[in-house]
Amino acid sequence: MTETKQNSLGTEPIGRLLLKFSVPTALTLMVNCLYNIVDQIFIGHAVGIKGVAATNVTFPIGIIAAALALLIGDGCAANVSLHLGRGEQEEADRTFANAVMLLFGVGILLSVFGCIFARQLVVFFGASPSVVAEAVLYMSIILLGQPFGMCNMAFTAIIRADGNPQYMMRSMMIGAALNVVLDPIFIFVFRWGIQGAALATIIGQIVSGVIALAYLPRFSHFAIRKKYLQLKWRFIGDIVRLGFPSLCTQTATAATQIVMNNLMRKYGAATIYGSEIALSCYGLMMKIYQIAHAMFVGLASGTQPINGFNFGARQYERVKQTIQTAAKISIGISVLWFLVFRYGGGFLAALFVEEEPLYQEFAVHCFRLYMLGFFVYGLPNVTASFFQAIGSPVKSLMVSLSRQVIFLIPFALLLSAHFGMDGALGAAPVADVLAFLLAALLLKRELRGWKKKNMIA
Repeated sequence: MTETKQNSLGTEPIGRLLLKFSVPTALTLMVNCLYNIVDQIFIGHAVGIKGVAATNVTFPIGIIAAALALLIGDGCAANVSLHLGRGEQEEADRTFANAVMLLFGVGILLSVFGCIFARQLVVFFGASPSVVAEAVLYMSIILLGQPFGMCNMAFTAIIRADGNPQYMMRSMMIGAALNVVLDPIFIFVFRWGIQGAALATIIGQIVSGVIALAYLPRFSHFAIRKKYLQLKWRFIGDIVRLGFPSLCTQTATAATQIVMNNLMRKYGAATIYGSEIALSCYGLMMKIYQIAHAMFVGLASGTQPINGFNFGARQYERVKQTIQTAAKISIGISVLWFLVFRYGGGFLAALFVEEEPLYQEFAVHCFRLYMLGFFVYGLPNVTASFFQAIGSPVKSLMVSLSRQVIFLIPFALLLSAHFGMDGALGAAPVADVLAFLLAALLLKRELRGWKKKNMIA
């Protein structure tokens, strides 16, 4: 039964496989984003702009946790898919066991480190003096649940490689539903404010994490065996090598958030909006952006087991068909989200803070300028996943880092020095277009090389 299920990656129609693997993964990640968004909505209505700004500046710590989780989860999933495609069962089992041990250790270390240096971190993340205390309180509580949150993120990729992406979707939805129920109780009934929002979030994460861990004895294509639990550098190296692009992508997101937070604080203070409105609007935009981004990550991640298995099995035509189909879908999703950001910024902002004219005005402007090039956003995501799945981490890393590290951060610093806050925001569409062109070029060259080697028609 196991063999038949795994072989479906090499025989089932590509479109059906993409639906099976991408949709649950995308929904899982989108639900995970709701933890932050629900908190922001309730905090915005209960505490106001200051509370939104305080929680927004802690966002990078969640991205860093996700980066470490995806380093391990995506690295494990990519290696396991390649091993299974080659028929290397023992190697798959050893990789999985090492990934689980590594995940537990990294999660605990991050929580301890973050709690010890919470104040220094929120200042570094861009908190203005008026929101530092609230930001430290919120982040210190959030960090307690991060090991479970990291389990959710990592197991999403690993369980997907086992052929059951629906399981983690249900897990995340249960946690998110619990968060939605507890948020108003803790914030409005118990009047715990920001502290209540943080507690609701970590309770949801802990429940989802426990459900994820409950899947350990249920893996069908690989298993965690006691004799393989000792960490081995060879397997850690393989996990890190193929998971490194995912780590860099998420770390780049955190770096971008930190740089932009500091630019919003600095240049926002010189405008009629002030630092707090600039910080809160940019932060809420990033929360909505994360939902859009989750769709692309879901699509890209859904292609990974398909590409990895078929590349390992030398079915290169199916790999080509997968990336071509995913590329077309990614462009379609990009255009739809571009229209949402272009015409729905005011509505989205009103969900968080109402009856604040300056806040609304800047939010609309922020969405329209920052997302001006979003119609080409999707291709780099699926291209990076393609290179990761076929065992080309350098090219995957180049595409993963292109938008934020190679283009966005340098242009934001350069343009803001000349044009202030609008220069910082205007760097995003420039980066989107340049990252798209780079991804298209590398993908075209790769497939052309396959054709010259007679790997594809």
